[in-house]
Amino acid sequence: MAESDAEQQPNTPRHVAIIMDGNGRWARARGLPRTIGHQRGAEAVRRTVEASLELGIGYLTLFGFSSENWKRPKTEVLDLMGLLRRYLKSEIAELHEKGVRFRVIGDRGRLDRDIVNLIEQAERLTGGNRDLVLTIALSYGGRDEIAGTARKLAQLVADGALQPEQISEQVFAEQLETADIPDPELLIRTSGEKRISNFMLWQCAYSEYVFMQTLWPDFGKDQMIEAIDEFCQRDRRFGAAVG
Repeated sequence: MAESDAEQQPNTPRHVAIIMDGNGRWARARGLPRTIGHQRGAEAVRRTVEASLELGIGYLTLFGFSSENWKRPKTEVLDLMGLLRRYLKSEIAELHEKGVRFRVIGDRGRLDRDIVNLIEQAERLTGGNRDLVLTIALSYGGRDEIAGTARKLAQLVADGALQPEQISEQVFAEQLETADIPDPELLIRTSGEKRISNFMLWQCAYSEYVFMQTLWPDFGKDQMIEAIDEFCQRDRRFGAAVG
């Protein structure tokens, strides 16, 4: 699909979520340290944000670090946290200039305080931007988010602020960390793996999934267009019968 075609598609997804996978395999295939793969992955994030702005995507959510990733070797976790610090220090000003609102979902309690401070500063700085909402999932797990939402609702019931029979899908969704953004229409996973790895389990209930062989450090505008092209060919019926 040509670039102009992608931009003119009436059913281009409003919200794209991506599981960024393959940094380690990319590095291993080249005989390089995994750290280099993660660095190249950060470059792919920059390309993908630019592509999203050019293609008119309003919301981009990236799975940056899962709650399970804390189990990785300590040296790799430290490298990833260092890369995150550098990203927050070097990229936010440019994102702000481009009209990107930056936000983070996930358990911030496990992140170092200086990283949390950088996140909060970035969210304050870019909070009024509307060209693209970039959400990064850090220390995030879909099941943990659902369990946390259930706890919030249970507390509201215990406090008398909510009756059990009032809990609906809408009420539940309003307590999620993504309550202020639409659910993703398109979920992309790179590297050839075909699973969603505990990512946005509630929000992706009706998303279209596109699994790509491309390793994340090689991802860019061409791959985004390819995924959108496949999305645009899907018949999204949401459980309704074919006419």
